[in-house]
Amino acid sequence: MIELQNVCRTFIVGDQEVAALRNIDLSFGAGEYISIMGPSGSGKSTMLNMLGLLDRPSSGTYLLDGGNVTDLDDEQLARVRREKIGFVFQSFHLVPRLTAAQNVELPMILAGIPADERKQRVQVLMRNYGLSDRADHKPDQLSGGQRQRVAIARATVMNPSVLLADEPTGNLDRNTGWEVLKLLEGLLEQGITLVVVTHDAEIGARAQRRIHMLDGRIVSDESIQNDSK
Repeated sequence: MIELQNVCRTFIVGDQEVAALRNIDLSFGAGEYISIMGPSGSGKSTMLNMLGLLDRPSSGTYLLDGGNVTDLDDEQLARVRREKIGFVFQSFHLVPRLTAAQNVELPMILAGIPADERKQRVQVLMRNYGLSDRADHKPDQLSGGQRQRVAIARATVMNPSVLLADEPTGNLDRNTGWEVLKLLEGLLEQGITLVVVTHDAEIGARAQRRIHMLDGRIVSDESIQNDSK
């Protein structure tokens, strides 16, 4: 489903070239649950941006569902992201002036989905995520856990095959964070591929596959059967 072949990403900082990703060879299958861990500066966020088509490799190849997406133009990349990839961020990234329901609806508006279908999908997700009574509330009227559930609903409303979560519990208290994590893990039953970037070893340990990064390289990649969920 996802394959990175000898992917490198370098940035120019002042007069120096900084390698954020170094010779990454990596593949994910459908329905996998992967955590990406490592200290600050290890390349985790760059990796997530690469997987999410928010950034391009300096060299190497990215295959998604068998198609080469490395050299797509910006419009083509936006379409692939919209159709195949969902994002959940630590800071929620909800649109402040929109209600919870409108935030969830937004990707479908951009995709040109008819209004009746948009309304139906929003209602189903708001009900499934326990947000029906918060549909008309704006983000500043919601708790952190509610905002993250809205963000997950928005990320999944287009039925993506891949969900990328960047420190999804980082702004939440422990109990709320575990509730959100279990909600994300529940999506695995739908066959989604879940990739979680985290500093939290306890969260990372829940994944069936754990990737550790250091200095832009993958230093370990282990698959473990985990029955703790």
